[in-house]
Amino acid sequence: MDRESRIIRTSIVGIVVNALLSAFKAFVGIMTGSIAVTMDAVNNMTDALSSLITIIGTKLSTKKPDREHPYGYGRIEYLSAMVISVIVLYAGITAMMESIGKIVDPVVPDYSTVSLIIIAVAVVVKIFLGLYFKKVGKEVKSKSLTASGVDALMDSIVSASTLVAAFIFIGLGISLEAWLGAVIAILVIRTGLELLRDTLSDILGRRISPDESKAIKDTVSSFEGVHGAYDLVLNSYGPDLSIGSIHIEVSEDMTAKEIDKLERQIFEKVFRENHVYLTGIGVYSTNYHDKETKAVAEDIRSIVAKYPDIIQTHGLFIDREAKVITVDTVVSFDCDDREGLTGKVRDEIGSRYPDYTVYVQLDSDISD
Repeated sequence: MDRESRIIRTSIVGIVVNALLSAFKAFVGIMTGSIAVTMDAVNNMTDALSSLITIIGTKLSTKKPDREHPYGYGRIEYLSAMVISVIVLYAGITAMMESIGKIVDPVVPDYSTVSLIIIAVAVVVKIFLGLYFKKVGKEVKSKSLTASGVDALMDSIVSASTLVAAFIFIGLGISLEAWLGAVIAILVIRTGLELLRDTLSDILGRRISPDESKAIKDTVSSFEGVHGAYDLVLNSYGPDLSIGSIHIEVSEDMTAKEIDKLERQIFEKVFRENHVYLTGIGVYSTNYHDKETKAVAEDIRSIVAKYPDIIQTHGLFIDREAKVITVDTVVSFDCDDREGLTGKVRDEIGSRYPDYTVYVQLDSDISD
């Protein structure tokens, strides 16, 4: 079963289960006069809506690229996940308002054995549904399914709190339903904000994970003649489409024909093994063949190593004939004055080698 079919099938399961739970809870809520149970029934309908949004978002995201959107519509999935996050947040705010109302104007609930059994079953069902959503969402890289899974697990906590409040009321005659509802509402609001922040990060452009970065660079560096892989940049156009670029370090005596062949091989292998389109492969040349040039290179690296905010040095080329030194430095975002640090490194290298013109390129800490 392909990715789209798995997401749609999982979402349909969510719609059916939540519709049944909503009907049961609405009936119980009306019969017992429990606001919490009735609210829970409404919440189940919003969960069904979340699954419907997931289906619509998935169908729209699979539209073929066109002239207006040459990279496809995959990012629609991020937007649908954001909508679900807002629904979770709204549910939390609504629950908080209802709980405050119950605290100010308390109503004595009437719990029956049937209602407690239904609530207990709902807790179990929502736990399994939430875990199922999260499992499939992780496997197919669907933010919408993952968000729905988190929402379902939060619902199970809401229902469990209602159950706890019922037992306390039956055993001790103390009604804590509204207070427990307020506490759970805070947790739901917090979860909604976290989901919203997570989806916004995807839309803005999230940092490449260390594992993904290392895997791609290892693939590139596995080719003979590649002495290093740097400056990896990835742009996500949906959960299953990443387009990016990278720089490779090769010997200065490689011909254009050899480099062209190497780049084509790298593109094919990275696409096959890492599922990434490398639309650009830049080249750094190295020239550490003689002892003097190698000694200068090691000395420059020792100068740069004194600065803890400089994470990496690459692209070092020493042109002894033109008297030019070029080097790229990756500076941490934690550095308050990244440009100033780059200038300081340039000045120190220049003072050590006054006969040379020194160029120090500032690179951002985009990937590990």
